[in-house]
Amino acid sequence: MVGVDESEQSRIALRWAAHYATRHRVPLHIVYAIDVPVDFGPGVTAPIYDAERLRSHGESVVGSAAAQAAELTDVAISTAAVEGTPVAVLRHRSKSALLLVVGSRGLGALRRTLLGSVSTSLARHAECPVAVIPETELSSRNAVVVGVDGSLCSSHAIAIAFDEAARRGARLTAVHVWSEFFRYEARATMQTEAEAVLAESLAGYAEKYPEVAVDRVVVQDRPAAALLAVAEGAQLIVVGSHGRGGFAGMTLGSVAQAVLHGAECPLIIARPEPTT
Repeated sequence: MVGVDESEQSRIALRWAAHYATRHRVPLHIVYAIDVPVDFGPGVTAPIYDAERLRSHGESVVGSAAAQAAELTDVAISTAAVEGTPVAVLRHRSKSALLLVVGSRGLGALRRTLLGSVSTSLARHAECPVAVIPETELSSRNAVVVGVDGSLCSSHAIAIAFDEAARRGARLTAVHVWSEFFRYEARATMQTEAEAVLAESLAGYAEKYPEVAVDRVVVQDRPAAALLAVAEGAQLIVVGSHGRGGFAGMTLGSVAQAVLHGAECPLIIARPEPTT
């Protein structure tokens, strides 16, 4: 599913989503939120807007987006123009999506804003993995980078990253970062332990994806800083929504949030499978 408006960022996200749908052979669902203006004040007893005009405009937006997508993919394409705020509409529909794709900024964001409010909120609250697509489009020959910390969310990120690397014919760079804060062991010991965590986290994937070449990076650093440094020039970054320091109710961990705001390439934020 991809959320669209009429911004250039939206068009970039739409193209990315169309290529993703093609690689995964899944239908593409294009959604536009009809954000109804609400006026308050003395004597205001009814909404002041033309509902039919807004709906007609929304249908025009998704119709145009579907025509653009049809030039890029042969998968089934469906559209919806739904009344509500972009965050509310897309979050609700994310319950049934394989992946939600949004641009990093929309019509309401200043060009110099690091990240739009819609993409930030959906990265925190969507109920499926979220792909945030920036303005910069990098070469498909570059690597896929995944952050690894041994957590449940990290394991989902690894699964997504291997699958994406295989489908793209790309190398995979797996990054694990360790710190000596509040630890009183030799640095060599901590490095060895970190390498073991990474090896354990990746176990089994070489057999499942023998075509994917894997580079392993284990460093002492701040996790987000290390990931962003390694991912310079990458075609995709994949991270878990929160790591070992998080808990089930968290919406977005500090590392994921920092990478979200610093990434210059497409980013997928993985989430654990919903429990029933």
